[in-house]
Amino acid sequence: MDFKPLNPGTFGDLLAVLKGRRPLVHHITNYVTVNDCANITLCIGAAPVMAEAPEEACEMVAMADALVLNIGTLTKPQVSVMQEAGSRANERGIPVILDPVGAGATRMRTDAARTLLDRLDVAVLKGNAGEIGVLAGAGGRVRGVDSDGSGGDALAIARAFADDSGIIVVVSGATDIVTDGGRVLQVDNGHEMMGRLSGTGCMAASLAGAFAAVSDDYVISSAAALAAFGLAGEAAATRAAGPYSFRTALFDELAAMSPEYLGTGARVRSAQKI
Repeated sequence: MDFKPLNPGTFGDLLAVLKGRRPLVHHITNYVTVNDCANITLCIGAAPVMAEAPEEACEMVAMADALVLNIGTLTKPQVSVMQEAGSRANERGIPVILDPVGAGATRMRTDAARTLLDRLDVAVLKGNAGEIGVLAGAGGRVRGVDSDGSGGDALAIARAFADDSGIIVVVSGATDIVTDGGRVLQVDNGHEMMGRLSGTGCMAASLAGAFAAVSDDYVISSAAALAAFGLAGEAAATRAAGPYSFRTALFDELAAMSPEYLGTGARVRSAQKI
């Protein structure tokens, strides 16, 4: 495919809208990274809420602007709550972002992710190459919650899966892929230090939820979220001594990011369907 640079000003404009509206992003997520997800949502300018109790999850969705589902520390009751909250989000027409953490590592995780995809109108599916490969039926490999290979060409698998499912598919990696099957965007922002910190994938899903809450174009909103996150990672790496100081700098850089900075620093390439 022939990729060409995309005007980054679009992403800066979307960040300005996000900061102006401060959307509420409801998370049903894992206990390992829940605090990081809440704080990264705050840093980008949105408002987080974490509510998974059956007694309140649907009530909370009623006031949210996006719903992020993350199966990182999955339980059967949690899957039921995700289905109920996701159905309510679908009724309201707000975007549902699914992060199928570890799908492919165990049968329970794979089945849960497929169930959610079957029963909900998921707007954005964000995973690593292994997770997406497994869910696409292409034979991806997952070790714990990390990708061990997609079982083929990750871009081709993502395009075919998005085309068949009607879901925006996001594949995280050194170069991130965003596609609806027709349009394909590649995001080149990011730094290798992001892979040495637990939870960056979960945080990327939170940001995807925040940007999706203020846009009807989930290809553009997902690319904007990944570009902002990657750009903050690049800046943080220049002054970090190791993973934990990098973590602090990452939050600071994202909180300080202006629409103008994202609008000039986003490195996103696009290609049309062949």
